[in-house]
Amino acid sequence: MKKKPKLPMKRAFWLKNLFLIACLLLAATPGFSQNKTVTGTVTDATGEPLIGASVLQQGTSNGVITDIDGKYSIQVPPEATLEFSYVGMVKQAVKVGNRSIVDVQMHDDSQMLAETVVIGYGSAKKRDLTGSITNIKGDEIANKPVVNPVAALQGKIAGVQVINSGKAGADPEIRVRGTNSINGYKPLYVVDGLFNDNINFLNPQDIESMEILKDPSSLAIFGVRGANGVIIITTKKAKEGQTRVNINGSFGFKTVTNKIAMVDAAGFKELYNEQLRNEGNPEFDFTPWTGNTNWQDEIFQTGFITNNNVSITGASAKHSFYLGAGYAYEQGNIKHEKYSKVTLNVSNDYKVTDNFKVGFQFNGARILPADTKSVATALRAAPVAPVYNAEYGLYTTLPGFQKAQMNNPMVDVGLKANTTRAENYRASGNVYGQWDFLKNFQFKVMYSMDYASNSSRAYTPIITVFDSSVEGNVVTLGNGKTGVKQSKETEAKVQSDYLLTYTNTWGEHSLTATAGFTTYYNKLEMLGGERTQGVGLVIPDNPDKWYVSIGDAATATNESKQWERSTVSMLGRVLYNYKGRYLFNGSFRRDGSSAFSYTGNQWQNFYSVGAGWLMSEEEFMKDITWLDMLKLKGSWGTLGNQNLDKAYPAEPLLTNAYSAVFGKPSAIYPGYQLSYLPNPNLRWEKVEAWEVGAEANFFRNRLHFEGVYYKKTTKDLLAEVPGISGTVPGIGNLGSIENKGVELAINWRDQIGDWGYNVGANLTTIKNKVLSLVQDGYSIIAGDKSQSYTMAGYPIGYFYGYKVEGVYQTDEEIARSPKNTLATVTPGDLKFKDVNGDGEITTADRTMIGDPTPDVTYGITLGVNYKNWELGIDMMGQGGNQIFRTWDNYNWSQFNFMEQRMDRWHGPGTSNTQPLLNTKHTINNMNSEYYIEDGSFFRIRNVQLAYNFDKTLISRIGMQALKLYVNIQNLKTWKHNTGYTPELGGTAIAFGVDDGSYPMPAIYTFGFNLTF
Repeated sequence: MKKKPKLPMKRAFWLKNLFLIACLLLAATPGFSQNKTVTGTVTDATGEPLIGASVLQQGTSNGVITDIDGKYSIQVPPEATLEFSYVGMVKQAVKVGNRSIVDVQMHDDSQMLAETVVIGYGSAKKRDLTGSITNIKGDEIANKPVVNPVAALQGKIAGVQVINSGKAGADPEIRVRGTNSINGYKPLYVVDGLFNDNINFLNPQDIESMEILKDPSSLAIFGVRGANGVIIITTKKAKEGQTRVNINGSFGFKTVTNKIAMVDAAGFKELYNEQLRNEGNPEFDFTPWTGNTNWQDEIFQTGFITNNNVSITGASAKHSFYLGAGYAYEQGNIKHEKYSKVTLNVSNDYKVTDNFKVGFQFNGARILPADTKSVATALRAAPVAPVYNAEYGLYTTLPGFQKAQMNNPMVDVGLKANTTRAENYRASGNVYGQWDFLKNFQFKVMYSMDYASNSSRAYTPIITVFDSSVEGNVVTLGNGKTGVKQSKETEAKVQSDYLLTYTNTWGEHSLTATAGFTTYYNKLEMLGGERTQGVGLVIPDNPDKWYVSIGDAATATNESKQWERSTVSMLGRVLYNYKGRYLFNGSFRRDGSSAFSYTGNQWQNFYSVGAGWLMSEEEFMKDITWLDMLKLKGSWGTLGNQNLDKAYPAEPLLTNAYSAVFGKPSAIYPGYQLSYLPNPNLRWEKVEAWEVGAEANFFRNRLHFEGVYYKKTTKDLLAEVPGISGTVPGIGNLGSIENKGVELAINWRDQIGDWGYNVGANLTTIKNKVLSLVQDGYSIIAGDKSQSYTMAGYPIGYFYGYKVEGVYQTDEEIARSPKNTLATVTPGDLKFKDVNGDGEITTADRTMIGDPTPDVTYGITLGVNYKNWELGIDMMGQGGNQIFRTWDNYNWSQFNFMEQRMDRWHGPGTSNTQPLLNTKHTINNMNSEYYIEDGSFFRIRNVQLAYNFDKTLISRIGMQALKLYVNIQNLKTWKHNTGYTPELGGTAIAFGVDDGSYPMPAIYTFGFNLTF
């Protein structure tokens, strides 16, 4: 008898597992033989039938909607639970049991009014507030491919401009309601109560919520830190009754989709030789230069990106615990760039008694920043040069007209890759105790600390390249010596808060009063050093050797920076409402700063008042059925700004001055002088702000609207006065800036059976103007081409130069035009406008040619869900701003040509936009509208499609929830500028400048979110 062949062990094991999984899935499927028909009617609070209400068997996709009479019929098993939902009403869950008829009466959802938001030193119901506070749930930023949580806010919040960077791990820029000061724009971050200037050490998955505070009534409580807005971050903690394990992972890739249009080798040869002819020089012999290299393609890569997180939560009536760990890794757009971050979040809360609890919160991170390279050389390098010489195994030099000024782009990208090693550590946390006593009182003490340690080491290698023009065909770049550079910076922040809160409701009155005392200490130390090999041995190309203890001691240099300062503050706030409809908010803070102790102005007061009227609660509004809520509100207050580049504005540093010779024998004694002369009455900058607006809900809370008009005036700007005839400058409170505009936000959400959708939009207008600065006619000039001006009567950082009317076509046109006294012009040169009408083109014709601040920013959100499927689309954009392009406006070397230069002027009538090719005609390099580009753009910022598995199905295999999703970030951008991206940040007084910006990639990720 023939024996049956045995299955291989691995195959048998695989088939066994497949059979078990199939059994589990079948067991998870409801048995149709046990189902029964359940019917009923769904009505509102007045008994009117609800059409289109959703009736869903909990944990499944089995559902129906009510008909025109509010009736439904559904097949479910007896143990099922039915979920009833309708937009604008509270969701209800009802167990079926033995019933065959289940009628449900639904009630309006007042969650918006009852929603609690975090404010400075406490929390409050949103309905009781008179200011502009936007709440962002942690779920809205989770599952997005960002390493800094703030990056995910782009386009979501009216009044908040987020400028992201395509660099791996780079921090975004945030400007809340415009640029308030010439000394900075960064908002204050408050992480679990601790003041901070950045949150790049946080894991987005560990964030429970973010509140963005914009108005004076909510910001004045932060005193000298509140002028630029505040972002409050609350990290996750366990909720009572929960014991969960969550695993969230994603992976994907990123690629540069928008490249700058440059000419190829043939185009370069044509344009460069034409330029040489125009300059009276012989043409270049391109015979040995046969390459056709797209340097952008050479330096860019398709980068890998991944984010992985694990969290464990456990909570009981007395004790709660949260532990989260995360790992993020991201490759840059340029080859060899890589960034990684490891995070840890731990919190523990314990109720010692019913009215006394203690706890702690800790956030830690280890960050390895990317050694980011520039794209500018890849744009400027001639395409005729080959990348690599295979015979010698070396990168090639560029042609003779470039090689003395710039290297083959791959030298920096490849041979100098990861020669800068940085390692940053961050530890932030707090401990607290909270005592509730006498029924209405709460006293909380919290001690917080943040410690950052950032170290960096850089290595200068010996680099050889192929050069056929030298003997031996090999040349060493630079001085041929190795070197190392090392620095270490530490910063500590220590904060203590003592808060007493009184909460009470009596009759028709409700009051929450807070009083507090807080201290803040900040210290920074930096030490750096550098050595080269000198006459000693070559420093090895080994990161383990990149320390300043190696190298020639005779070549050593060093540097240092250190400062410390502190503030002491007293604060108070009152939140009051009468009859639940008349609202009053008032706050006060008195700050004392060590930075101004030398002037006697160390103390300053900040305060605000706000009022609101819940008009919809009035009796005469009760019959308006389509209006669910209407609140009118307004606030006024004073805020402070301490975002300065000087740690001690009132006590300047000493700088080296003239030396003198004294004594016998003679000795040289160095001299020192103050770096500037401070005004003896120097004080912090102050912002006076006010706003008025309204909030409303319509159509059973389907439609929500918010709108405000705001105005902020910064006074007492800290500005530097130039010295006269070589004397040292002075510094004083000498300027004022105004920002004003409108913020609008609207959202519609609805549910039709199994289908749900929401549409949201926000829009902000910004008008910025410098009201005064030092003295009439005084300007602050900034930027690598001195293109950014700040002057009274104009926007901050506006672009200054000549207006362009076209290109001169003939000598006759030049003769008929105003005389250009700046240079001798010929046909083909840019034709500047005679702005002052004096018949000549002079420096007096320079004027405002662009504004980097957008007139309007906006965002649009679309969401659709069907049963277990979810689709979300975020879009954003801006308009009315300009960009100043500088990267191609230099004559220190010959650059490659932009593709638009193929349309250059090369004879009468050939072009009225692009000047002739001639580097000797420097008038075409002057700051003018020729380098101004439209900064308006519209971007599909984020698209995510997700599927949530039925809970009934996955619960049989031990899961509580499972979501799979695919996400695309920066899918498409419609723009007008020639650069990689229209998103261009900068400083407070020089921004919106394209000096060779880093590309903004499209990012494609796939991920899962699993909960046990």
